[in-house]
Amino acid sequence: MIGTTTLRADVWTVERPGETLAAFVKARTAVPWTVAKRQVATGKVFVDGACVTQVEFRVAVGQQVELRTNAPKPHDPEREGILVFDDAHVVVIDKPAGISSVPYDERETGTAMDLIRGAWRRQGRAATTTPLHVIHRIDRATSGLLAFAKTKRAEMGMAEQLRAHTMERTYVCVAHGVVSSRRIESFLVADRGDGIRGSTTRHEQGKRAVTHVTALHALHGATVCEVKLETGKTHQIRIHLSEAGHPLIGEPVYIRNYTGSLLTSSRMMLHAATLGFVHPVTGAFVSLSSPLPPDFTAVVQRFEP
Repeated sequence: MIGTTTLRADVWTVERPGETLAAFVKARTAVPWTVAKRQVATGKVFVDGACVTQVEFRVAVGQQVELRTNAPKPHDPEREGILVFDDAHVVVIDKPAGISSVPYDERETGTAMDLIRGAWRRQGRAATTTPLHVIHRIDRATSGLLAFAKTKRAEMGMAEQLRAHTMERTYVCVAHGVVSSRRIESFLVADRGDGIRGSTTRHEQGKRAVTHVTALHALHGATVCEVKLETGKTHQIRIHLSEAGHPLIGEPVYIRNYTGSLLTSSRMMLHAATLGFVHPVTGAFVSLSSPLPPDFTAVVQRFEP
């Protein structure tokens, strides 16, 4: 068929970019639009071994698309246990990739806050009257641990730990190339001159950002890294590694100046793996961890040497 090379029944390698996942499946199986969209939405289509349920997801050259008509129902974070920590003052969830931390406009639904309230409703608890105060955020494309405060006292206490850089946050990522362990410091601005965030040489105009990178495991054309934030600025990890010549696999924005061979992924390879903080009311230290999700490990396995 034009545009693909068939590997075996219902498995293809993408050779032409730009198609949506539903359009790709429709063209290769000759099913009606409604069937192709339903196959994607119900978890029957996998990209690079990871289930993708976004009908409008756009495939990239080199990705492998597989139709599994007998695939089990995909993980549904709204119906399974997503609450990692929950008491009268703080709640922490394990956010899936593709979910916003908070709504960006009043019409957006399905955010991390909605997942928390949905879990509370299923437990028979007050879901609409309990406030949720934003402590920190992680990108929509990033999976992992995300905390909210349920009281103003907790909000103030957690915010103070963020300002003092005493909240412990560790990420796991996969970056292009051979990454060496290092400390990265720069001053970040919202617009480096081309419409996207980045570092500036004019320190008085930027915000200081410090990232500690530890190389963990070499892959074909990439490196698995552990990243610890000393500061927490918007897109800090993505910007620092990209500017160091090692953009994350699946990075959609900070990739413009990369001249190496791009590796593809159905998700951005960044996961908030650990979160540690002093409880703002009890004073006890809370240490939480989140395992790498299946769609993350599937990509890692694809690039194993």
